[in-house]
Amino acid sequence: MDVLINVFVGLHIIGIASLLGGFLTQMKAMGAGTARFVPAMLHGALTMLVTGVALVGLNQADDHTVNNVKIGIKLAVLIVILGLVYVKRDEEKVEKALFGAVGGLTVANIFIAVLWT
Repeated sequence: MDVLINVFVGLHIIGIASLLGGFLTQMKAMGAGTARFVPAMLHGALTMLVTGVALVGLNQADDHTVNNVKIGIKLAVLIVILGLVYVKRDEEKVEKALFGAVGGLTVANIFIAVLWT
């Protein structure tokens, strides 16, 4: 079971890398006001959602303790990110504040995962 959990952790990290990487590649465009949500950001957020749910299920099945408050907050932040990216995915450019909010929420989600013990 540990190998399967580690595989899903790796996939979860790939999802966050895709979401954050998509954001970082658009930073220059954000300064010019032409940033847009690239498909990598949507796919990364979806990957995080699916692998995160799988990780919670696998950890509970393996009798590991799961901090449900932490997971709930991370899920809420991810749903906001996913909603914003999904709704605005076809627009040619996204407002700076909205684009920055997605980047900030992504970084916040990373820090919640790493620092909340």
